[in-house]
Amino acid sequence: MQHLYIHIPFCESKCNYCAFTSLSKKYEKEYFKALMKDLKFYFRFLNIKKQSIKTLFIGGGTPSIVDAKFYEEIFKFLNCFLNDKCEITSEANPNSSNEFWLKEMKNFGVNRLSFGAQSFNEKKLKFLGRNHGQKSIYDSINNAFKLGFKNINLDLIYDTKLDDKKMLNYEISHLKSIKNLIKHISAYNISIEKNTAFANKEHFKKNAYLLMKYFINSIKELGFKQYEISNFGKICKHNLAYWQGKEYLACGLSSVSFYKKQRFYTHKTLKEYIQNPIFRSVEKLDDKSLNLEHLFLGLRSVVGINSNKISQEQREKAFFLSRAKKLVYNERKKKFFNPNYLLSDELALFLQE
Repeated sequence: MQHLYIHIPFCESKCNYCAFTSLSKKYEKEYFKALMKDLKFYFRFLNIKKQSIKTLFIGGGTPSIVDAKFYEEIFKFLNCFLNDKCEITSEANPNSSNEFWLKEMKNFGVNRLSFGAQSFNEKKLKFLGRNHGQKSIYDSINNAFKLGFKNINLDLIYDTKLDDKKMLNYEISHLKSIKNLIKHISAYNISIEKNTAFANKEHFKKNAYLLMKYFINSIKELGFKQYEISNFGKICKHNLAYWQGKEYLACGLSSVSFYKKQRFYTHKTLKEYIQNPIFRSVEKLDDKSLNLEHLFLGLRSVVGINSNKISQEQREKAFFLSRAKKLVYNERKKKFFNPNYLLSDELALFLQE
């Protein structure tokens, strides 16, 4: 097990598009106590070796609204397990990642930050339900850079009802002004999820293929190479491990691990998780499910599809798509690659049928 995810479920407020578990900070002491039990049990149970963890990702929720002191015990425990070159990422929000918090997290070993900006436009930020403004985005990035963080990601959301060419150009102009401070951009076309403020409001999403393509090309023109449908720039090793189908341990409320072709789910309510943090329900994945996952993840990223991991019929379909210039086949790597990630879902479904 070389990859670890830790979930911090606390948020100051719920964004209009967010379907993830997010709670107020009222129970953070109890939560971190349970989280430590979770980590210690599974590190023993899985016999995780010293220096073996290559990537650690602290996600949420909003990890930056939690006082840095709560992470001290976690890093003290993990220290001997983290590889010397471990990529250690923490998500953060512009309004809560103050200079003190950033400095403390850097002292703990965090070497990659992912800021949830979502937009530079004040009207769009309000529409999305974000509780920060444009200024705090610049302040947080500048503070992080001055403190020595050289691997910084910025999250953006597009394809909303507010997005037209003018809006996208506005986003790009601001990205251009900070492109020397950041190494990575995550640009997500919005999805309308159940149990969110945007639920049943399908018109809030444009599904504008040409605008999506325009935005992607504009990001690439800034010098950020696309390596996954939503990701550009210096590759995030942790996320790449997911797309490669590697095993990973996830701890915390509503987290999901992957081990020996099975998924392991923690409790989804805070009360249950605090009472029994080591609980896991198990989902055994059959070959068909694993095959479909390999197709979807490979087609939407630089990982590609391994021709030895698909059926003869799927190989024949893939070669058909390569002759039609929808896929590219690399003979040396024995892999099919997708030159247009926006078509990944359609291509995967065609190959799966």
